[in-house]
Amino acid sequence: MSSDLRTRRGKSASSPISSPRADALDRLIHERLRLGIVSALAVNSVHARKLEEAEYITCTKSFEGRMPKTEYKLTPVGRRALERYLDHMEALIRATRER
Repeated sequence: MSSDLRTRRGKSASSPISSPRADALDRLIHERLRLGIVSALAVNSVHARKLEEAEYITCTKSFEGRMPKTEYKLTPVGRRALERYLDHMEALIRATRER
């Protein structure tokens, strides 16, 4: 990934992923169901609550008529975390393919 793209994604150009390590992945997003929530904004209350506590998503509950409505949105913090996670996964894949 080029430095200018890394900077546009909210990361400094001085923080490239030079030697990717699986143990350095963002575990909050890496959890399979949480990754699904962040990626597709699907809902599972326990995992959604963890993402909300980390300020990766917001949750708004309301009613439409008599039907409850819950809306989840990815926050800027969550977007940056997801982008960092994807960058890291791409680096791990590239490193694995180069072996």
